[in-house]
This record gives sequence, structure tokens and C-alpha cells, in this order.
Amino acid sequence: MDRLRHEGLGMTSQRTRNRLIQRLREEGISSEEVLDVMGSTPRHLFLDEALAIRAYEDTALPIGYGQTISQPYIVARMTELLLSRAKSRARVLEVGAGSGYQTAILARLVDKLYSVERIAPLLEKARQRMRELGIFNVEMRLSNGGFGWPEQAPFDAILCAAAPASIPDELREQLAPGGVLVIPVGSDSQYLTIVTRSEDGSRFDVEKAEPVRFVPLLSGVVR
Repeated sequence: MDRLRHEGLGMTSQRTRNRLIQRLREEGISSEEVLDVMGSTPRHLFLDEALAIRAYEDTALPIGYGQTISQPYIVARMTELLLSRAKSRARVLEVGAGSGYQTAILARLVDKLYSVERIAPLLEKARQRMRELGIFNVEMRLSNGGFGWPEQAPFDAILCAAAPASIPDELREQLAPGGVLVIPVGSDSQYLTIVTRSEDGSRFDVEKAEPVRFVPLLSGVVR
């Protein structure tokens, strides 16, 4: 990748990224490993050129097909929650790759990441960005996200970047014993929700973290 494009200039420079990281600290993000990865990941590369100058604002931005790249605070918060609750980082599933930004953050913090996306053009762009950034511990596929990736289950942790009306049974069942799912849940009113499977696999504990706003988790694929 072109070094200048990666490092950015002006509103996409490292100084601008550092200001975002400071803002995330002020908003309560405390995981230094998450902040370090976010500070060194060029969010502007996951946006169309016209929106790149807004990449380090703490806001969600459109990526086409009715989808958005999540607000940096939400990416940091979900990642921090997932890693603080997960007992292992060996096998992690991401539902809703979108632009690939959350994928790139997670991939640098876990051993192996599996990622599903239901919109083919977004998936192809995300794959290209992983190659450009030299991230090779991710497997991605076109799939209905609510069904997860049963052939690769069980997972130590699952992060879902779109909101179902209720927690999908398929995702819960793909958790390993002791595994954790971080997912926004709800339609009109959504809450970031943490689902933890008991060590013997028999019970699921559900905890609401904070109100959020995500695009809905839709069925089917778009080619």
C-alpha cells in the first residue's frame, strides 16, 4: 500500500487520530490495547474518498447499501467488552463485516477471526482492505449473518455489528462453553447486550450494557 495514503495527511494524519484516541479515553474507554490498535488503524481507508476527511470524527458514516461504518466509540466499547469477558481469543466470529474496519481492529487482537457479511460488494472491499493492511488471520464469507458460521463453531467470542429484534438462537448456540456474545438488540429501542454461556454450556446469562443505535440485522444476501 502507498505509505502516504496509509499514514494520511491533514484531517487523516496521525495527529488527528491521536485526538480521537484522547476523546475515546475521555468517554470511558480504558483498554490500552484497544486504543493502541485503533490509533494505528487508518480508518480513512475504509471510507470513500469524499468522506475520508471525516474519518476521525467520533461518528458513524455511510458506506453504501444502507450501511454505516460504526462510530469509533462503539467499535472501541464493543471490542473492549468482548475482550474483557472472553476467556480465550483463539476463535472469534464477527457478524457484519461492513467496511471491514471493526474486522481490522478485532483481527489484530485475536488469534483467528471469522467474519460474515451479507452484502457481496462490501465483503469484497473488506477483503481487499485486509490484504492491503497485511491482515491474514481472517476468514470471510458471504452469508446471512443471523445464522453465524456453524461449520466453524464453536467460538470463544462473537461480536455482532447489526441489531436483531431478539438474540438469535443460532448465535447463542455457536458459543463455546464460557464464551461471550456482544450484540445490539432491539428495534425501536436498542441496547448493547452481553450474553455469556456458562462453563458447562447449560445456561446463558444476559446483561444490558448501554443504549445504542445500529442498522437492523437483515436476512438474505445481496449480490
